[in-house]
Amino acid sequence: MEGGFLATLPLVLGMGSNGYDWATDFKEIYQHALREYVQGSRELATLFPAKATSFLAGIGCSQREVFDFVEDFAREGEPEFEIVLLVTAVRRDFFIVEQGAKVAFRVIDMASLPPKSQQLDGIRWLPRIIAKAQAKLRGEMPPELMYLCGGDRPFLRDHGIDAAEFLRRVWAAGDETQKIVNFVKFSKSQLNKR
Repeated sequence: MEGGFLATLPLVLGMGSNGYDWATDFKEIYQHALREYVQGSRELATLFPAKATSFLAGIGCSQREVFDFVEDFAREGEPEFEIVLLVTAVRRDFFIVEQGAKVAFRVIDMASLPPKSQQLDGIRWLPRIIAKAQAKLRGEMPPELMYLCGGDRPFLRDHGIDAAEFLRRVWAAGDETQKIVNFVKFSKSQLNKR
C-alpha cells in the first residue's frame, strides 16, 4: 500500500480531495485499515497513516468514522464497503455543498441525544437516528458515537431504508422533521407490500 496509493497521495491532495477518483482512493484507505485491523492493529496511526488522514479530512471524514465501519465489518460482517462508500459520499457532498469544505469544530454532547427508547410518531429509535444523521452530515459525531451502528442497521433494515438515502432525506428535510417521519412510514408501508 505505501508504495502504491499512499506514495501518490500528495499529488491527489494537491489537486484537492474532491476529484473524480476520490472513491477509489477512499476504498484503498478503507482496505488498508481493514487489513491492519484484521492483523490485530487498533492504533489509528497504524490504520490511517498521516497522508490517509489528510485525505479523509479533505472529504469531511474522520479516522474514527472509518475505524468504526472497519471494526463492525471485521466483527459482524456489516456494513459492507459499498454502503460505507455511499454514506461517506453523502457526508462528502454535505461537507462541500453546505459547509464549503470547512471542518466543523463542534461535537455534539452524547447526553443531548434522544434515548434509544424514545419514539416519534410511534416509531421507536427514530428521534435518535435523526439526531445521529444530522450530526453525521455536519461532521459533529463524538468518537463514541457511530452512524450506522448495530442499533441503526436493524432500524433501517426493518423499515426498508438505505443508510445513505436516510442521510439524504434528513439533509433535504432540514428542520421539517415530519418529512422524515412520512418518508420512514412510506418506506415501511412499501416494505410490507413485498
